[in-house]
Amino acid sequence: MAIRFDRPISSAARFSRRFAAFALVLCVAALVGHRFAGLVTPYLVLVLLVSAGFALLAALLAIAGLRSLWLTGAEGGLDALKALIFAALPLAIGGIAAERYFTLPPIYDVSTDLVSAPDWLKTPNADQIWLKRQPAVTAEDRERQLEAYPELTGRRYDGAIDRVLEAVKKVAKQSGIRITRADGDREPSRDLEDRPMKQQPDEGAVAEAPEAVPIPTPRPYDDDVAQLIRRANGVTLQGETRTLVLGLRFDVVIRLREEAETTLVDVRVASRYGPHDLGLSADIAEEYLKALDSELLGIAGS
Repeated sequence: MAIRFDRPISSAARFSRRFAAFALVLCVAALVGHRFAGLVTPYLVLVLLVSAGFALLAALLAIAGLRSLWLTGAEGGLDALKALIFAALPLAIGGIAAERYFTLPPIYDVSTDLVSAPDWLKTPNADQIWLKRQPAVTAEDRERQLEAYPELTGRRYDGAIDRVLEAVKKVAKQSGIRITRADGDREPSRDLEDRPMKQQPDEGAVAEAPEAVPIPTPRPYDDDVAQLIRRANGVTLQGETRTLVLGLRFDVVIRLREEAETTLVDVRVASRYGPHDLGLSADIAEEYLKALDSELLGIAGS
């Protein structure tokens, strides 16, 4: 008489696959919706937290299912393996975010100039919903930045501002920074030398005396020369960019100031939502400055 053994079935492994599949679908849908369908960042964060929670639960159940397989030979090993594969993406996103959240300072705005940060041409404004934060950057925030990112400093390049400005725009485009506003970046309508000269009266002609002598009054300096003088001190560009995977939005200000025969470049980056940028603002600023160094042949000075 043949003996038949009935293997137990692991319910933990079976439910782990279902929870993990739900977590993966929720995570992918949130990422696609945030990048292409207008899902705002606070809701993205909320959905990713739920997804990571289900993924963590699925991983724990999968481990329990594998334990049952090892100890009692219970069915469900394949379900547990699928659960771990499905849960990998939500857990990876949640794990990286948690590690950065607890190890990096709780700031959302970084600048290469800690004393006089570049001003926004238009102050970024977004509905924070449940990710509330302080609207103004404090001196304590700048101290936290200096402690966490001491290498994040401005650049000084040899050469005129127009040469550096061309490289700044090129690198911004290559880095995915879309320039939306500019100040001091307009060319005069016509060069003063190209303007037609007024017709001179004949030497023998006698001008008629005016009936009333005009009284000279001060006039604002708003001609081409005055505009050139104003722009001589610097140029400010403001733009926005998004991260590659999550599509998080960041606002960027690039300020150029000409001093003697050199040009100073400072960068300010701020996340649009939340009180913590997870260190991404500093990453964006550092990557941009490194690319700018390469574009200008690495001639940055101290």
